[in-house]
Amino acid sequence: MSESDPQSQEQLVVVLPDGSELEVDAGSTVEDCAYEIGPGLGRDTVAGKLDGELVAKEAPVYDGVDLEIVTDQSDEYLRVMRHSASHCLAQAVERHYDDVDLAIGPPTDDGFYYDFDNLDIDEEDLDALEDEIEAIIEEDYEIEREDVSIEEAEDRLAGEPYKLELLEEFADENDEVSFYKQGEWEDLCAGPHVDSTGEIGVVELLEIAGAYWRGDEENTMQTRIYGTAFEDESDLEAYLERKQEAEKRDHRKIGNEMNLFSIQDVTGPGLPLYHPPGKTVLKELEDFVEDLNKDAGYDYVETPHVFKTDLWHRSGHYENYADDMFIFDVGDDEFGLKPMNCPGHAAIFQDQSWSYRDLPIRYAENGKVYRKEQRGELSGLSRVWAFTIDDGHLFIRPDQIEREVEEIMDMITDVLETFDLEYEMALATRPEKSVGSDEIWEHAEEQLENVLEKRNLDYELEEGDGAFYGPKIDFAFEDAIGRSWDGPTVQLDFNMPERFDLSYVGEDNDEHEPVMIHRALYGSYERFFMMLIEHYEGRFPLWLAPEQLRVLPISDNNLGYAHQVANEFDEFRVEVDDRDSTLERKIRAAHDDRVPYQIIVGDNEQADGNISVRDRFEDQEYDVEIDAFKAHLEAERDEQRTEPDFLQD
Repeated sequence: MSESDPQSQEQLVVVLPDGSELEVDAGSTVEDCAYEIGPGLGRDTVAGKLDGELVAKEAPVYDGVDLEIVTDQSDEYLRVMRHSASHCLAQAVERHYDDVDLAIGPPTDDGFYYDFDNLDIDEEDLDALEDEIEAIIEEDYEIEREDVSIEEAEDRLAGEPYKLELLEEFADENDEVSFYKQGEWEDLCAGPHVDSTGEIGVVELLEIAGAYWRGDEENTMQTRIYGTAFEDESDLEAYLERKQEAEKRDHRKIGNEMNLFSIQDVTGPGLPLYHPPGKTVLKELEDFVEDLNKDAGYDYVETPHVFKTDLWHRSGHYENYADDMFIFDVGDDEFGLKPMNCPGHAAIFQDQSWSYRDLPIRYAENGKVYRKEQRGELSGLSRVWAFTIDDGHLFIRPDQIEREVEEIMDMITDVLETFDLEYEMALATRPEKSVGSDEIWEHAEEQLENVLEKRNLDYELEEGDGAFYGPKIDFAFEDAIGRSWDGPTVQLDFNMPERFDLSYVGEDNDEHEPVMIHRALYGSYERFFMMLIEHYEGRFPLWLAPEQLRVLPISDNNLGYAHQVANEFDEFRVEVDDRDSTLERKIRAAHDDRVPYQIIVGDNEQADGNISVRDRFEDQEYDVEIDAFKAHLEAERDEQRTEPDFLQD
């Protein structure tokens, strides 16, 4: 702080996490505020959060800001430490390789990475880099921040083309930029970082990949080195075990093993092809949602894959999504593949006249949409160019919001509980930039809150995180190994009805604007399918499994009876393994193919007219009556149980 008379200082107020206010001098930093709270906190300060954004402790605060002090006890500390670990990686690379150009090296949720150009490196070289990083940590270099002018920064970065490009962007908004130095090495960086390299715990380098500069496939392909860092060895080991489990469940590997889908160079990136087994699973997912929609009174509609861009101008997508859309000319007209289904549904509603008595109108569509993601961001089914949304759009009166949201919540919880998924909810409220009157927003938020409170549901309040067109309830769920996924959502929309001039005639004979609700029970089929593959490790519940039963004849003498048994189960997806192979190999093949149940038939079963049943847990029961097993399968399928349980009763 300045040493001038405090009485002459301009004062500002920061808001602390408990809601209390702290008055400090203008120009104070995060660290200054921490010392104002207490000298111990000041000494322990590593970084800060200003209105939720992680910043260096040297960052200045501003009037009215929500301030949170980050110490080594904070959740964000690991992210700060990983950022410092990425600098150690870059320092190690420059010690081992000449003429390398540095790009960027941010922390991530699971670790960190750094991108390099002109770096020729193999996976076998990572051990040597890890050793160098350990040496840098042991040296315990002080990590010093220095703020310099743009001109001095240009001199320091001479010969670093990517850093100079970043500097040009910083120069548009700042007179100064910051460097962080450790030992002989420094980097242009905004921070935050720990105080010294010795504070970094354990580091492991994970893999090498290619990455386009700034994520743009028109730019140079660089070398990206991924790593992770934890405070101690036990946390690292736990992470590596989780990572190994995730790799074992990788949907791309399982999808290939089970012949579920493929993404081929000849057809194009991010454009999945679903093979018969994969389409079988998708069809079951579609039927499940269609039954829910039918029971809830939705009418199915269908919209084209492509529209004139006049529609996208009207909806606002052109100005916000044009860079992510596939746009092309046909004669004098410009067209675009649809990135969303909602404008088409709004156009359908607009095509008719409606009375208040007609509402709610509920449309549903399993609509294929297209978004031009960067090629470097495409990954299996988790991020693709073409995907299908189990879309639902409702057009309702304001007084119908609560009731309709309740019904949607019932549908969503039905889906998540069917798959036995643990989930959390959040209510996201009005952001600073929004459309619609204060009265409509307050009423809508109150009604969403009423639904959650009425059901005694635990939820997080995410203030200001709503869409610009309305508040929403978001769901997030966990898979079998504890990973969190964004899930279903219910969103109120006051923007699309205004843009499309939608209306209905009210009880007062005047025209009124409806409220639009966007909802998806899965999100996208592709992403949900991907999650299910990994959640179940390909071992789908009976009702979803591409192959539900496999009949295994012990010898060729039992082949005729095997087909006779298969015919008894023709309402299920059943195959007969008629290969010339041993029973042990047939059992192993069915287990590897993740078939829920195996029916084994030999001379004894054929003579008695019954079967032996083996499940995926390798339990087996003999002398099973065909009708009894069929009745169990029908119940297990129809009740959509998550595990085969005939031999678990």
